[in-house]
Amino acid sequence: MEGQGGRSPSPPERGVGVRDFQLPPLALYIHIPWCVRKCPYCDFNSHAAGPELPEEAYVDALLADLDTDAGHIHDRRLTSIFFGGGTPSLFSAGALGRLLEGVERRVRFADDIEITLEANPGTFEQAKFRDYRALGINRLSIGVQSFQSDKLVALGRIHDGNEAVRAVDMARAAGFDNFNLDLMHGLPGQSVEDALSDLRTAIDQAPTHLSWYQLTMEPNTVFWSQPPELPEDDLLWDIQEAGQALLAAEGYAQYEVSAYARAGRQARHNLNYWTFGDFLGIGAGAHAKLSAPDGRIVRTWKTRLPKDYLDPARPFQAGERVLDADELPFEFLMNVLRLTDGVPAELFEQRTGLPLTSLAAARCEAEARKLLAAEPGRLVATREGQLFLNDLLQHFLP
Repeated sequence: MEGQGGRSPSPPERGVGVRDFQLPPLALYIHIPWCVRKCPYCDFNSHAAGPELPEEAYVDALLADLDTDAGHIHDRRLTSIFFGGGTPSLFSAGALGRLLEGVERRVRFADDIEITLEANPGTFEQAKFRDYRALGINRLSIGVQSFQSDKLVALGRIHDGNEAVRAVDMARAAGFDNFNLDLMHGLPGQSVEDALSDLRTAIDQAPTHLSWYQLTMEPNTVFWSQPPELPEDDLLWDIQEAGQALLAAEGYAQYEVSAYARAGRQARHNLNYWTFGDFLGIGAGAHAKLSAPDGRIVRTWKTRLPKDYLDPARPFQAGERVLDADELPFEFLMNVLRLTDGVPAELFEQRTGLPLTSLAAARCEAEARKLLAAEPGRLVATREGQLFLNDLLQHFLP
């Protein structure tokens, strides 16, 4: 996220008569930016790993980074931790263990904390993942993308379909009974049957959660400058409809734009994002959203390049931006309206400190266009609003 650094402005004023601002739940995102090879579609802050990873130095930096954010914790417990990347599973269990111990010394963990590690099939080793589980990491997100060799080659992945299946077997044998499979659709040369075949293979692995989303061309990627030929819009729509029907029939309920889960297995870390909770972000290029007891809400971002992040002469934080009061409706709704069931309307006041009446005019307009459901007690998009979420959010721009 681009923004201005420097001293924060005064906190925005809140509406008269609004209940006291309530600090939201707190999560932690940890970014590990190295991967075996940069994929041509990837716009995340990831970098090809050299022959040796600076594990010790990076863990030291992550803990020092967390120390600089201590003032944002406000005696809250962490409800979830998410290791993202890059490929966090390139790090040894020893390094991640030292990191988790250091984090817990600085921030208390909730008794039922969810700790998720992103992993790619090409980096699975049985003993390593058994050790991850022993550390208290209790959820995996496995980046499969496809089980079909030609699609994986087109995406620049380093694994094949059989390795993806073996990775799931190893995860389960290592003690992971809660895991997500990441799948893409709308791939080069993909038919409806190709997409359904990927989903059927994924479902056969019995994941508790599936992230199923369309491949998009993002700036600053190889695919942006050298775009592959993708399916036409009508075919993309057919894939979407057929895939959603299959997932529903197999017991995977859609609860967010691209997230499907067994009952009670929604990703708690991501739900915190989508309900406008707070999250600390440590690591190269990590972002955070943090609230203060006075209602001030700030977004921060860290130094992006690993070599700069590891440079003791440079600060970890690259910038911050305090959200103005007139930005909060859009910021809040941009997240919660991704949820298929939306949220209770009262959550708007709890998370922003603003009166619900501040949404009234825009809400009426969106309801009139059948993009927002006319439910006084909830903020939830209609089916059409989910399909045209950007159009819906335009009503709430400052």
